[in-house]
Amino acid sequence: MSVITKHKIKTDVFVAGGGMAGVCAAISAARNGAKVVLCHDRPVLGGNASSEIRMHICGADGNRGIPLETEVREGGIIEEIRLECAVRNAQCSASMLDLILYEKCMAEDNLALFLNTTVNTAKTKGCCIVSAAAARESTEDIFEIEAEIFVDCTGDGRLGAEAGAIYNIGREARGEFGESRAQKIRDNKTLGNTLLFTSRDMGRPMPFKAPVWARKFTEENLVSRLHPSWEYGYWWLEYGGVLDTIKDNEIIRDNLLAILFGVWDHIKNSGQHPDSENWALDWFGFLPGKRESRRFIGLHILKESDLERADVFNDTIAYGGWSLDTHPPEGIDAKDENPCSQPVTPYIYSIPLGSCISSNIDNLMFAGRNISATHIAFASTRVMATCAVIGEGVGAFAAVTIASNKKLKDANKDAEIIKIAQQKLVAQGAYLPCVVLDSKNDVAKYAQISASSEQDTGLAKFILDGRTRSVHGKLGARPDQTEPGTHRWMSRPEDKYPWIELKWKEPVDFEKIVVVCDTGMHRRLALTHELGFREIMQWRAQDETLKDFLIQVDDGVGLRDVLKVENNYQRQLEFLVNLKNIRRMRLQVRSMNGLNYARIFEIRCEKNIG
Repeated sequence: MSVITKHKIKTDVFVAGGGMAGVCAAISAARNGAKVVLCHDRPVLGGNASSEIRMHICGADGNRGIPLETEVREGGIIEEIRLECAVRNAQCSASMLDLILYEKCMAEDNLALFLNTTVNTAKTKGCCIVSAAAARESTEDIFEIEAEIFVDCTGDGRLGAEAGAIYNIGREARGEFGESRAQKIRDNKTLGNTLLFTSRDMGRPMPFKAPVWARKFTEENLVSRLHPSWEYGYWWLEYGGVLDTIKDNEIIRDNLLAILFGVWDHIKNSGQHPDSENWALDWFGFLPGKRESRRFIGLHILKESDLERADVFNDTIAYGGWSLDTHPPEGIDAKDENPCSQPVTPYIYSIPLGSCISSNIDNLMFAGRNISATHIAFASTRVMATCAVIGEGVGAFAAVTIASNKKLKDANKDAEIIKIAQQKLVAQGAYLPCVVLDSKNDVAKYAQISASSEQDTGLAKFILDGRTRSVHGKLGARPDQTEPGTHRWMSRPEDKYPWIELKWKEPVDFEKIVVVCDTGMHRRLALTHELGFREIMQWRAQDETLKDFLIQVDDGVGLRDVLKVENNYQRQLEFLVNLKNIRRMRLQVRSMNGLNYARIFEIRCEKNIG
């Protein structure tokens, strides 16, 4: 008699995989009104960013030499998570990020989270998935999940593959998509996997004896693989690209352990690095960080020219900007080659909905490294912050589709539904190239704006221009796709308690106030154990962000306080109110998190017309 208990679950959206793409997809769909089930096969969320692997979250802000006031760091849900981690995790604990991701999911009433639960089969009828089965061995349970829309964020594409979605593995030939950086002949090689480690200076000699099975490395072997510091392991500890990164995963892990301990043995015992005498490993991974496996074939295949030209798709739901970061499939064994090639795209680029919808399974979407892209385009889109914003876009579109009572195969052709999803994304803090918020229920846009002071490049009126970041300039968006300017109000430094005020000719009612703060998006911000990387960020509340402020309104008897905010560090703040016959509203700044003047991108006063 089986001890397995079987359960049937019905939901609107089923998300398989709880890496950064899956977490953001599930939260986005839930916040936009859909009932969501999220299954993840590990005990902690985050995928390659989790405490089990510990890779920092990279995105469009990496490797670009971004100048001040050109802000391409990802917004929306991933920014919310990064800011939370920066403030609550001064100790840079990998497990604290696990907790924050868990808390974010658990806080959503529309989201049911299943950890340690692996999707292993899918039932289909015609061109649709009917249900997916997921096993949770820790409780001896099997779940059959029925949904309207299925979202594969597993990285390896397990759900889609089980459903029969067509996919690609390997590197395309140069002529297939006219890609100058592709190789001449198609092959099935991929980027390899990596195991990371952390170490620390113990203040006394710390001997190390390598396992007998560890590999041997000399400085000559590692001449192209820099290792000047030892506190955080090396992404170039790479292996497995000439194998099958799914079927050979255990073999790859064993070889990576031998490589990791061999490199550490070289650092400790070769005599080439005498300053390492007091250093010791304090953590090393047993779960390989995987870069590449299946890539689904979607309605659009993102290719090199899409990234280079940075054309804006009508169905844009996200953007990217990481370099075209290819690695030799032989990994560390390609000792005579550079460990990576990283040409930078000239602009940040759009990612279309069509690259996130299966071309042959009508109700299957995907987000993360398994989206529809060539190997060359994938080399940029695969990094986790980009995967996260793709996930947020997919989740929002899935929720809008559910609300429209349309099937996914029809909704993705409906320009109005796409526009609604884009507007929801921008409203919740995501950035989409060339998409400006058009809030029909925002009465702030009818107000006259005044401020206690303003800088020449930060006029008070900018809070109503519909843009909440500056991406013009070198390596930002294409010049024809942006409007120059800082798009924020900036008070003068001598103004001790600056304020900005909205005044209406006729009294107005509104039910929600939205304040979009500045969070220094020209800087990188990611949990990292690499000291040099951490030095370029502010791993705390960001200097540019409002800390303490009051919101006051005048309904005919003078200004009165309605909201008092203290110790803020987030970018987008939303307050539910019930304000009637308002003639004026003032935001009074009491303190910043670092700067000696105020910075605000946007204030919205939204009336519920739904």
